[in-house]
Amino acid sequence: MPLAVYVLGLSVFALGTSEFMLSGILQPLARDMGVTIPQAGLLVSAFAIGMVVGAPVLAGATLQLPRRTTLIALLTVFGLGQVAGAVAPSYGVLFVSRVVSALACAGFWAVGAAVAVSLVPVTARARAMAVMVGGLSVANIAGVPAGALLGQHAGWRSAFWAVAVLSAVGLVGVIALVPRTAVPTGDERPVLRRELSIYRDKQVWLALIGTALNGAAVFALFSYLAPLLTDTAGLAEGSVPTVLALFGVGALIGTFVGGRIADAHPFGTIIGGIGASATVLALLALTAQNSVAAITLSLLLGVTAFATAPALNARMFNVATAAPTLAGATTTSAFNLGNTIGPWLGGLVISAGWGYPAVAWTASALAALGVATTLVALRLHRTKSTSRLVASSAGTPQHTTAHAAGTAGTVDAAHTAETARTAQAAGTVEAADRS
Repeated sequence: MPLAVYVLGLSVFALGTSEFMLSGILQPLARDMGVTIPQAGLLVSAFAIGMVVGAPVLAGATLQLPRRTTLIALLTVFGLGQVAGAVAPSYGVLFVSRVVSALACAGFWAVGAAVAVSLVPVTARARAMAVMVGGLSVANIAGVPAGALLGQHAGWRSAFWAVAVLSAVGLVGVIALVPRTAVPTGDERPVLRRELSIYRDKQVWLALIGTALNGAAVFALFSYLAPLLTDTAGLAEGSVPTVLALFGVGALIGTFVGGRIADAHPFGTIIGGIGASATVLALLALTAQNSVAAITLSLLLGVTAFATAPALNARMFNVATAAPTLAGATTTSAFNLGNTIGPWLGGLVISAGWGYPAVAWTASALAALGVATTLVALRLHRTKSTSRLVASSAGTPQHTTAHAAGTAGTVDAAHTAETARTAQAAGTVEAADRS
């Protein structure tokens, strides 16, 4: 595995830490800025909005640009956004810095994934993407709790400075180790107009809505997990980083388990995972006053929420294989759309005076809607074995299909097997053999 891939993974660690660390420093940040907890929670939504907009826009805008140069520019902007957040004199400035950082983060994800898979043979693309996605998992396990610890002992601004330093390290690594790569040409050259055609498919929209609802359910609760643990469960603020680390461990376990079973049971993994999240969230609402139960359920929420990630990613690629560039960007946008809606709804519940357990009930309801949406998609899938767009794209050359799977961080084997089954259902046996 080239060192450049690990450099990209380190950069993703910085990006992921910045995206999720506010959950651990929400209280000191709110006190220092003189805003309420729900207002501080909107900073999570601000980052998510930037990701929603930035993923598809920058994925399309940078198609014809040198990838290494684009990575350097985006990581520089991201690092400067962290510095702006660290020195922000007001809540408004901090809000804007989060949006700008998120735009750069979204663009880096889109381009960095393409670079990672271009640096390795086809047989190693899944491993390359595992390194990048691993950076995000480690961010949840180590980066977010470390940010919370810094915020409690050295002020919340120190967490932003730490991410800025990590970004600088990643930038040096990109400059030194990521080689110059040519813009794809010929059959590999992405055509934006062709890729936009996927949005005529109902299954694409159902997959998008299901992914968004799953993200909304998780982050409606996760964004306010720290105050729930301290104000409702009675834990000390010093215990919050440990619980956040447990959530990250659960996320890593869930991702591993989901990746192992998603290929054979894609719909079952999604429905079972989101349904399990709905149950965990409901139990948390009922037992939030019990510290042991709150800690245990936080770990389980990480498992159930992230067990669906491989299947959700694979599902989007299975219904949008005609769009190797926009499929990954669409999944990112859908996830972060939920990350926007969830904290916003949670903030409304808190502002109404219903308390933090009510946020867990809200999150559980969102997860239940996610299950319902997936059931509709399953019924449509059984009624119409394959959509016209998927059938027309089942013969996509192997290098394009693998590139698309790598871009979304989806296991190549899962995508290939599911695409083959879809093509066979449509009667395109020859295309299935090629994929």
